[in-house]
Amino acid sequence: MIKEGSKAKDFKLKGVDGKTHSLKEFKSRYVVLYFYPKDLTPGCTIQAKKYSGSIQKLKKLGATVIGVSKDDVDLHKKFRQACGLKLLLLSDPTSKTIKAYGAYGDRGIFGMGTLRNTYLIRNGKVEKVFRKVDPTRDTNIVMDYIRKNQM
Repeated sequence: MIKEGSKAKDFKLKGVDGKTHSLKEFKSRYVVLYFYPKDLTPGCTIQAKKYSGSIQKLKKLGATVIGVSKDDVDLHKKFRQACGLKLLLLSDPTSKTIKAYGAYGDRGIFGMGTLRNTYLIRNGKVEKVFRKVDPTRDTNIVMDYIRKNQM
């Protein structure tokens, strides 16, 4: 499990844009890396739309937003199109990255799977971990944290 202050785990995951992405390529001050269970489900749709709707505010705060689930790229494309999303979605079909970040575990009645966790990364380190986030509030909590802690 990744802890605050630890080095962020790099990854190589295919994106909705057809490219393979790694953490190293994002040079923004902050990377908001959020893990979510499933495309086109109510909570995940709310969370993705909130991030997408705040994408310009997040950019002004120096943040790049990346959503990760185990869904394949084709489903990510449908999700992005159906919801008008403007953020990068990455596919982790083996859950290797999801597990490396500690975003995999018991989801109660839904069984084992991806936990809704968000990691705020700066300068290659995990600055803040938000565990089992509320999809309706995650974006605002992350933006408030960045505003309060910018240097």
